[in-house]
Amino acid sequence: MVTIDERLAVIQPLHKFWYKGKVLGIDVLRLDLIHPIVSGNKWFKLRLNLANAVDDGFKTVLTFGGGYSNHLVATAYAAKKFNIPAVAIVRGKYDKLTPTLQSCVEYGMELIFVTQEEYKNNEQPDWIRQMAAHFDDIYIIPEGGANELGRTGAGLMDRFIDKNYTHIAIAVGSGTTLIGLRNKLKRQQYIIGFVPMKEGKYMEQSINKHLDKNKNTNWHLQDEWHFGGFGKWNKELITFMNEFYDLNKIPLDIVYTSKMMYGLNQLLLDNYFISTDKILCIHSGGLQGNISVQKDLIY
Repeated sequence: MVTIDERLAVIQPLHKFWYKGKVLGIDVLRLDLIHPIVSGNKWFKLRLNLANAVDDGFKTVLTFGGGYSNHLVATAYAAKKFNIPAVAIVRGKYDKLTPTLQSCVEYGMELIFVTQEEYKNNEQPDWIRQMAAHFDDIYIIPEGGANELGRTGAGLMDRFIDKNYTHIAIAVGSGTTLIGLRNKLKRQQYIIGFVPMKEGKYMEQSINKHLDKNKNTNWHLQDEWHFGGFGKWNKELITFMNEFYDLNKIPLDIVYTSKMMYGLNQLLLDNYFISTDKILCIHSGGLQGNISVQKDLIY
């Protein structure tokens, strides 16, 4: 069984110089510290799904993701520890495995590659059955853990969040974490979701479907700071990550948390907040995604 010590998570204040008195304070919930691989929100989205798969006697876990998916490598590792084989349907064809996919293979995950067009069927039961016909007793975990158990698990992170925070900042991939937290937190606490892909506000409609009608307020998505699209970056973002670490001693990942903190910094500069606001940023882990840019980072 996988051992994840959630007590390792800490609340770390950012250096006051970083936010220059624009708000009362900014803290970071360091969920990246709970485990080096199944870190951040990944554990919370997977824990109930994998426990359910094992308890109900399923023999295989099947999930979905791209070549740089933190969800895939976390699922591969956790499934191995839960002693249940894992299979991933991977979006795109690769001449060479990405570091993320190589890690998945090392943890025993079997990979099935499909084209971008084929991948669009990943919510179609008939297509999934066809792709995984030779596997026994499949338990399906959607991309990003985006099912009811994933959302419920994500909601369990509310126990780390004090009621005195006025704003919660999170990076958004599938929307699962935002949904789980929005349904659990006090209504007056505002959630800002930073989407790291182009035109990411399209996700608002799908998120709305799963929100408690009594809690479907005080949240919105920001998609301006994608740096060219999902998984894209430039020298400016790398410089920002290094400067952020130098001041705060908190490592960010190139895919999600770096863009979240960059966007938050821009909102501070634009005087989006008022001086009495207190912000909690959720570090969703995924630092393994930095392998491709490690030589450019100071951490």
